[in-house]
Amino acid sequence: MANSRESELHYPLADALPLAGEVLEIAPGVRWLRMGLPFALDHINLWLLRDEMGGQSGWAIVDCGVSNEATRANWEQVFANHLDGLPVLRVIVTHFHPDHIGLAAWLTSRWNCRLSISATDFNLARLASGSTVGMGGEAAAQFFASHGLIDADSLAKIRGRSSYYPSMVPTVPSSFHRLMEGLHIKIGAQTWVCHTGYGHAPEHISLHCPDLGLLISGDMVLPRISTNVSVVDVEPEADPLTLYLDSLQRMLTLPADTLVLPSHGKPFIGLHARIDQLREHHDERLAEVLQACSAKPCHAAELLEMMFKRKLDLHQTTFAMGESVAHLNALWLRGQLRRSLDADGVYRFSAI
Repeated sequence: MANSRESELHYPLADALPLAGEVLEIAPGVRWLRMGLPFALDHINLWLLRDEMGGQSGWAIVDCGVSNEATRANWEQVFANHLDGLPVLRVIVTHFHPDHIGLAAWLTSRWNCRLSISATDFNLARLASGSTVGMGGEAAAQFFASHGLIDADSLAKIRGRSSYYPSMVPTVPSSFHRLMEGLHIKIGAQTWVCHTGYGHAPEHISLHCPDLGLLISGDMVLPRISTNVSVVDVEPEADPLTLYLDSLQRMLTLPADTLVLPSHGKPFIGLHARIDQLREHHDERLAEVLQACSAKPCHAAELLEMMFKRKLDLHQTTFAMGESVAHLNALWLRGQLRRSLDADGVYRFSAI
């Protein structure tokens, strides 16, 4: 959902963007890269941090891009022109989604270095790279059908996406260094603190550097769009929305003037304002869903037009369905809605 209050945020770099294969300096020893994605959300921001390990100078990479030839070629251009002749010493991944971990195996093999990631997301990435989890295949089609998505063509396409995740993450490194809440990581001359977020991914890691006043937020806080928060087939009774909102609340402990380095969009100042906007956005969606279910029992698919006021392609529809179920589950698990499985095998929710 686009941010109607984006003017409350400040973009200190204005409209500056790094070209493919190029970098922009954000702060001393912090460089911004931007790689393309094959989705409507057509880019991901990646980061280089000046590093030192075992007396060797080099760089840490934060997030990787998807596994394809174009992204590998852009990385090779960065290696040739923007590492100051120094090696990559480690690869840090915020979470398991394909645009973040896709090239981790290639990068760690290319530079003979270690992957750092949360244990939960590492293990889910290893599982998903062998068989799609929550993103396609028969189980996903059945899950969406149970929440009212009955279009035969859409369901057939979802069934056909059984290799969706492995196509962008063909392999995952065989070993890793574990990141977790509160861990302090020395990267070069700076200390970065891990902040764990839930709801968007199982154990998302954002990195805060107090001395530089920077937060690598990953997907937890984005300036222009709301982070996708979805229920998927492997955990159908989950409440990711409450987990996500609680995670945002904990981020309010960070300074308001922090420069946020998001995975999508431009670096911005206004962390507290953006968190307030995101909480307000979800409060409004929850109120709309509750009102709709007070008028009549509703399933997730019939709420899409109300929640997403634009035409959705199949990729967007799967995320939108997951998010619709997330809002319904939140209200159901808070005791504000009743869930019933009707004779047609579809879950419908009604107000209590």
